[in-house]
Amino acid sequence: MGSRCCCRSTFWNNVLMCVMLWSDLSCGVFASSHRRPNIVLILTDDLDVAIGGLNPLNKTKKLIGDAGMTFTNAFVASPLCCPSRASILTGKYPHNHHVVNNTLEGNCSSKAWQKSEEAHTFPALLKSYANYQTFFAGKYLNQYGHSEAGGVEHIPPGWSYWVGLEKNSKYYNYTLSVNGKAQKHGADYSKDYLTDVLANMSLDFLQYKSNFQPFFMMVSTPAPHSPWMAAPQYQDSFNTTKAPRDPNFNVHGKDKHWLIRQAKTPMSNSSVQFLDDAFRKRWQTLLSVDDLVEKIVQRLEVTGELGNTYIFFTSDNGYHTGQFSLPLDKRQLYEFDIRVPLMVRGPNIKPNQTSQMLVANVDLGPTILDIAGYNVNRTQMDGMSFLPIMEGKMNSSWRTDILIEYEGEGHNVSDPACPLLGPGVSECFPDCVCEDSYNNTYACVRTIAPSANLQYCEFDDNEVFVEVYNVTADPYQLTNIAKTIDQEVLEKMNHRLMMLQSCSGQSCRTPGVYDPRYKFDPRQMFSSHSWQLSRLRQTMK
Repeated sequence: MGSRCCCRSTFWNNVLMCVMLWSDLSCGVFASSHRRPNIVLILTDDLDVAIGGLNPLNKTKKLIGDAGMTFTNAFVASPLCCPSRASILTGKYPHNHHVVNNTLEGNCSSKAWQKSEEAHTFPALLKSYANYQTFFAGKYLNQYGHSEAGGVEHIPPGWSYWVGLEKNSKYYNYTLSVNGKAQKHGADYSKDYLTDVLANMSLDFLQYKSNFQPFFMMVSTPAPHSPWMAAPQYQDSFNTTKAPRDPNFNVHGKDKHWLIRQAKTPMSNSSVQFLDDAFRKRWQTLLSVDDLVEKIVQRLEVTGELGNTYIFFTSDNGYHTGQFSLPLDKRQLYEFDIRVPLMVRGPNIKPNQTSQMLVANVDLGPTILDIAGYNVNRTQMDGMSFLPIMEGKMNSSWRTDILIEYEGEGHNVSDPACPLLGPGVSECFPDCVCEDSYNNTYACVRTIAPSANLQYCEFDDNEVFVEVYNVTADPYQLTNIAKTIDQEVLEKMNHRLMMLQSCSGQSCRTPGVYDPRYKFDPRQMFSSHSWQLSRLRQTMK
């Protein structure tokens, strides 16, 4: 790849500088650091698990999933790129890191984010306190590189070597920040296809890094995010593939929030053709991700480091293509948007393991810090380390629920193409089906316990609209049981939701409703939320 040459001089400059710094360290630091595991995090963009997103990734499933543990109940704290990525980096729920959408105004890579959160991300702690050399390549946060956020000159704290994509996912014609200097790429596949560029830069890092320190490497691919541009050799793959026709495909969400109810059913032929084409192209882009994973694993094996390296593979959110007649997007509270793939291999993880324990992306930072030997209790992170689960040491005290939060976006003027919808909607398709709105703002408790597989959600709108699903009995979430479920369960779930929406750090890890240690006392309801419970009771009558 031509892109490899332009990076190597920079690499060597960094290596020489690091060698000078490392020479000042004592032998004791060398010895203790060298024994710590290496860590690789491969983060995809918009990769679902509910509608077959892992199907094209045969090498990844073999090299990571079959070689380690696959988590079947992994979720994101928010089903949108920037809030989810902020949760991964900080180990916090959105109400604590305050990134609510993909805009600067929504705190995505803003100056406020940089001042309040960036210095406390888990990579910063790995570098500053655990003596890890760190490498980042790919999409960071959607507004990274914006002129009002410091431009591409801004290098977030915590990275020894930085290759950040300016703004959102692309495959060609993009700009990278290579250690704070702009590197422009065009449309020549041999040197510009971003997934391959990231693979080659990752291999360069593995070749030229120090062997005297453990490393953390985060590779964040554009795939399978739009604009869905596959590598030339994969553009004819999956030619007969269509989006899965699951029971919730192209059906009306009659008992759901108004935004879901506004979708037209059945979808127009043009919408179905569009989503089928998108589904196929998404899969095509993933074949290059599969190659990237294989290259990294093979390089680690050649250098003899694979046995001492944890490799995580996951996504920032899920995706939908036609579910409840929504053409395609994320942003919704349903399984297809909030459930993500998560596979991990590494020391002390037996191969071919599957875990049904409930984990979230706020747990990635605590887990990686735990692997590095850093005391997670010294942080303000909301998540938990699932390292004991991976090592088979888990006791019965693991959590039974997590929080999911989303703040909807919408324009205060009507879309000229869809004037009848009125103001407040966004992400609208040509047939006036909109994927988001200003009051598509919700919070959910996702519960997985021996006696319950439940999702409870409340919308912050005039209705205080509630959706509840028994996911065991209704895996496609066809039936909202909010008006038929026991009133006591509703009140307990409402109480738990308010607790989680107000939680921080350790209080985010308290027992859930279906944990025998849970205590429900209505007198402890937060006064600021008391109106919500009374309105909830009225709504359910």
